[in-house]
Amino acid sequence: MAVYYRPERAVLGDVIPFFDDGTFKPFYLRNYRGNRDADHHDSWVMLSTKDHVHFQEHDTHIVGGTGSVINVDGLYHMFFCTFQQDPERNYIDHAVSEDLDTWREIPEDRFRSDDDIYAPVHFRDPFVFWNEDEKRWWMIFAAQKQGPTTRRACVGLCKSDDLHHWEFCQPLYAPMDAQCAFECPDMFKWGDWYYLVFSCYADRFQTLYRMSRSPEGPWLTPEIDTFDTRAFYAAKTGTDGTRRFIYGWNPTRECNQHFFDPQQHDGLDCNTWDWGGSLIVHELWQDERGMLYVKPLDTVLAAFGDEQSVAARPLSGAWTNADEAWTADTPYGYAALLLNDIAGTCRLSMDAELLADTAQFGVALHVDEGFAVGYYAIADLFNQRLEFKSGVRMTERGGQKFPYEVEQERPLQHKLGRKVHIDVCVDGTVLEVYLDGRIAMGTRMFDITGGHWGLFASEGKVRFENIHLFAK
Repeated sequence: MAVYYRPERAVLGDVIPFFDDGTFKPFYLRNYRGNRDADHHDSWVMLSTKDHVHFQEHDTHIVGGTGSVINVDGLYHMFFCTFQQDPERNYIDHAVSEDLDTWREIPEDRFRSDDDIYAPVHFRDPFVFWNEDEKRWWMIFAAQKQGPTTRRACVGLCKSDDLHHWEFCQPLYAPMDAQCAFECPDMFKWGDWYYLVFSCYADRFQTLYRMSRSPEGPWLTPEIDTFDTRAFYAAKTGTDGTRRFIYGWNPTRECNQHFFDPQQHDGLDCNTWDWGGSLIVHELWQDERGMLYVKPLDTVLAAFGDEQSVAARPLSGAWTNADEAWTADTPYGYAALLLNDIAGTCRLSMDAELLADTAQFGVALHVDEGFAVGYYAIADLFNQRLEFKSGVRMTERGGQKFPYEVEQERPLQHKLGRKVHIDVCVDGTVLEVYLDGRIAMGTRMFDITGGHWGLFASEGKVRFENIHLFAK
């Protein structure tokens, strides 16, 4: 069983978080790609889970794009989007259910954009919630504001008294800086702050957030305004009343839909990202300034199997082993330490402490005996970033690789002498790296399998301790 959920014969996209009757019930858009037949059709699907590891599927038989689900006085309301061609337009639709199993669409509630404010095509992904300040229902949605340039991405706004009739309003957030629509918007209040979450697929390709003291803005950009890499998209949040989680998908590279790969490369690592993939759930937490960060779920970490004994073999540089810790002392060079063979589903957990000024340190995955071919999660302290690199980058073909790793890095804030806790989670081709329960970096690893775990340091002194390996 995979740790990161992916439906059989299909991919998971655009999760709609929902919590009901003590159970997490996130919906998602199921896409069968080339596997569609009479028994396998694209639709909204509801998952049921207590731990975000074990799931049960419930098909809603609703066909459409992203939206939201709410419970009002025992009646469930689903808002979703549908698409019309010739002429091309987007619509927002409404369905209701008494049991989350059988859904009844309400055709008379279907409506399209107000062309005076919003473009007719980019009008989708409704998120409906009760605005306690106004005592009205708000619907925010992905949109483009009418305007003279193509930089018109915004989060649109409608208001309602009854969930059936909607009044168009000026956009909730419209910086007019991106050539897309701000997809899958989500809004919530936490303490004294309001948060607006949305995804951008042009100019930047990530899930972002803004924060404000008022539900109407102004919306401030935090110093780090993303939760993960480009490989964590269309993320929305949900809560059980105590904790808040953010649900996104880690895309595949199986289809290469945009045909942007280097010539003569027969693998998948250089393919373009696809729509849809596997479910990734982070837990959100808020610091004293109101900034949001992510950490792994304990239930997910525990799902990577049983603890294994750790075997280590120095390959290069000066290493010392004491008190079950390995220290690399390499002020002018590179030190490599080879660890166990890497399993298909496994997790490496440890603490790293800088004992002197250090340029880089990190973890190698699927690395060969020469510590060359493989993948690398690199804490680049000089450039203050956590970066993912493929072994292709370390060869003469490296110049072909760099366009495909855009936004495969995370801002890194680190101080000398401070210990950093690291969790590196591998589930088949999915990789998710966490630093200090604060920074997440997700991606995919398709072409290189087998090999070893490894640790390394460059131009510095690093102590790796509390090293634990788990595998299925």
